[in-house]
Amino acid sequence: MSHQLGKDEATDRNPQAEQMGDESMARNLAHQAQAIWPQERQLFDRYGLSGALRILDLGCGTGEITRRLAERYPEATLSGIDILESNLALARRDNGPLGDRIRYEVGDAFALAAADASFDLGVCRHMSQAVPDFPKVLAEITRVLKPGGWLHLLSEDYAMLNFPEGADPAGRDPDRFWVENPITFLRSIRCDGRIGRHSPPLLEQAGYRDIAMDYVIVDTLRVPRATFAGIMKAWRDGYTEVLAEASGRPVAEVAADFAAIIHAIETPPNYAVWHVPVASGRKP
Repeated sequence: MSHQLGKDEATDRNPQAEQMGDESMARNLAHQAQAIWPQERQLFDRYGLSGALRILDLGCGTGEITRRLAERYPEATLSGIDILESNLALARRDNGPLGDRIRYEVGDAFALAAADASFDLGVCRHMSQAVPDFPKVLAEITRVLKPGGWLHLLSEDYAMLNFPEGADPAGRDPDRFWVENPITFLRSIRCDGRIGRHSPPLLEQAGYRDIAMDYVIVDTLRVPRATFAGIMKAWRDGYTEVLAEASGRPVAEVAADFAAIIHAIETPPNYAVWHVPVASGRKP
């Protein structure tokens, strides 16, 4: 039986609940999957896993990647865990014929209901920057992994987004936007906006072996401009107001920065890039 969080406990462990539950996040997850998965998929070959696996997708959201994992591992059973029932309702709706192998549950990443050594593969994507005290979540993932099991950790890093100079009509450096706005916001809610670069040391401290760091490159050459811009539009729609509040800037200014960044992505021959860190390791 999954642990039911009280309102205050859920807010403390998911301080971005409002943004994560907004309809813009479903759009964001769909665009991110389209942009990232074609490159990310091959990273799973390194783990050498096959057969009747048990896979944990922690922070599964709307199940975009849970479904792709089920296709990648056709004999596996998967547990998709998320803190928001609204996301899981969308995941169940879109599950199609994979429903017999995927089980979605509301769960607490800080206190998973699963027994020790339950999973062959743990996948955690786009979540580590969204929770306070991520090392505590990492400890739970490690607990439920089998000895020899693999962790696949996609950790966002908002200082790894780069846009052409001149994207901001006010003359601001567009790369500074991510440090002065999203990273400032995340710090205000005790989250780490640079968790991507901090992930390999965290895995080492947790005792993982065979640690690797790879990068999925979301840019205007590898990814359709409309898809890349769709990620930014979803972030704009879900986060403009809280970014303005955290940075002390007018909402209109933050919205204008997003507009300039989106325009740069959509307008050839401008080049823009987001390096998406993917850390991995094997539990001894």
